[in-house]
Amino acid sequence: MSALAQRDFVLEPDDVGRLANLTGPLDEHLRQIELRLGVEISNRGGIFRVIGDEPIARATEKLLKQLWEETTREVLTPQAINLRLSESQVAEHAEAAAEQAQEVVIKVKRGSVRGRGPNQVRYLHAIATHDINFGIGPAGTGKTFLAVASAVEALNESRVQRLVLVRPAVEAGEKLGFLPGDLSQKVDPYLRPLYDALYEMLGVDNVLKLIERNVIEIAPLAYMRGRTLNDAWVILDEAQNTTIEQMKMFLTRIGFGSTAVITGDLTQTDLPKHQSSGLRDAVEVLRGVDGISFTFFTARDVVRHPLVQRIVQAYDRRDENKDTP
Repeated sequence: MSALAQRDFVLEPDDVGRLANLTGPLDEHLRQIELRLGVEISNRGGIFRVIGDEPIARATEKLLKQLWEETTREVLTPQAINLRLSESQVAEHAEAAAEQAQEVVIKVKRGSVRGRGPNQVRYLHAIATHDINFGIGPAGTGKTFLAVASAVEALNESRVQRLVLVRPAVEAGEKLGFLPGDLSQKVDPYLRPLYDALYEMLGVDNVLKLIERNVIEIAPLAYMRGRTLNDAWVILDEAQNTTIEQMKMFLTRIGFGSTAVITGDLTQTDLPKHQSSGLRDAVEVLRGVDGISFTFFTARDVVRHPLVQRIVQAYDRRDENKDTP
């Protein structure tokens, strides 16, 4: 597995118009590159930082510099960015770099679970060998499902005593107070992906029994403050919606014999515009810390029904035709 690298560079000369052309509306172009290449890109004006596997981070820096030169000649669009990505073949390099981890097979009562594609293989290997793991990328890449599968195996083998499912309820805001039921019932709708994975692997009845016995615990992120979790498997889902303070608080809850998996999609942050994502901040602050792994999923890791792929392609063709004069 390649080492996680940080590439810092400056795009000059200082030109607000060219910078807006490069990054796109609401940084749309940068998010597109992140999804395709499995890197994290941040910038303050023309000062850029790319974090990812060493060869891919280096190739991403080169790509951004090439696109910067093109901003003097044309208005960049998502279609143009996609074309440059294909021409540079950096996406293919990203896939090749991912094919290095040893395969890990998760055994649960309903069968075996293994990685589908090199990034999922890397993710499972990282979870098996690190105490704190970050899975970052778009929906549908298996981040949550594989984390739950690993947790269920650990629970079945008595390597941990309980499973704690955590998620910020940022989307709900004040609406949480108007939902019926107790706290668990209010938060349940936001934990549905975790429940679905548990039901598939353990069955509904077993999951409900384990919740009654407090072996599986549902915990809103805000209620984690002041706790220390020993001999537990902790999953923080939708971590892009944590603040910097919340992420630090969560990570410092981890006790002896515990494993934590933090999943999120940096392109789907629901925080107020003035607040920075704790997930994005953690990528920068914790890079290189021993015992912590980062797996960056890309758009190519999304597992879709073949018909869905054809639907997406049809919409893409329509959008390309709209942009053609």
